[in-house]
Amino acid sequence: MPRSGLRSVMLASTTALAISLTGATATAAHATTATKPLNYVALGDSYSAGSGVLPVDTGNLLCLRSKANYPNVIADRTGARLTDVTCGAAQTKHFTQSQYLGVAPQLNALKADTDLVTLTIGGNDNNTFINAILACGSAGLLSGGKGSPCKDWNGSTFSDQIESNTYPALKAALKAVQEKAPNARVAALGYPWIAPPTADPSCFAKLPIAEGDVPYVRGIQAHLNAVVKRAAEETGAVYVDFAQVSEGHDACKPAGTRWIEPVLFGHTAVPVHPNALGERRMAEHAMTTLGLN
Repeated sequence: MPRSGLRSVMLASTTALAISLTGATATAAHATTATKPLNYVALGDSYSAGSGVLPVDTGNLLCLRSKANYPNVIADRTGARLTDVTCGAAQTKHFTQSQYLGVAPQLNALKADTDLVTLTIGGNDNNTFINAILACGSAGLLSGGKGSPCKDWNGSTFSDQIESNTYPALKAALKAVQEKAPNARVAALGYPWIAPPTADPSCFAKLPIAEGDVPYVRGIQAHLNAVVKRAAEETGAVYVDFAQVSEGHDACKPAGTRWIEPVLFGHTAVPVHPNALGERRMAEHAMTTLGLN
């Protein structure tokens, strides 16, 4: 073969090898990136913390955090690196303020390299959940389960507070999350149904809310979820909607079906909160919504 031809063959071979090596390097880099665990930070209140669900995270007993909460389920199933700063009784203000002595503001856990953030928050602002359950439960007991004494007494108070206070606080909190973790996907989870749509007389012993107040309590929760959804959509976060998937799994349903424990005769230490099944289902629906399955 002439020298010129030999040089051409050698040049072509060298070029092909270089392209092959470059492609292999790029493929390997892509594979490394694709398999890199997500940096995942979980924020939020007792529904995020799994308060009352065993086993308890002994790292901070004040926060009543469970090792079986939905953030841990998500991390276990996706291989994500979880930083869990969820805390029972947290309000939106505790994203930027310390909740307890020695408990840092939750947003301190966020970094520029955070990939995923989940949160359930807002139910404790204005003490909405606890005040509504206490007020309507007390009124239900006094009325023997008849009428709508809680609605008659409180009217639109709870909903007014949600609209005027909780909604702007949620929006500000979500903006603050995105400022601290600009590269992260942020998922705001709604609250699974606590009460059925209409009264179930057999449930009064477990959830002592008067028959006319059951849809009233449900409406308060629906309004709370609606403002979580609105705040998420307006700030570019993903809203994880439990309205359909948690239907039929409220606190009136039997153990093994219900996701939320009732006020009385429940199976966890913290009533009106998700049980272990509820936390798993919250995790699964969040993963489905986020495409992490």
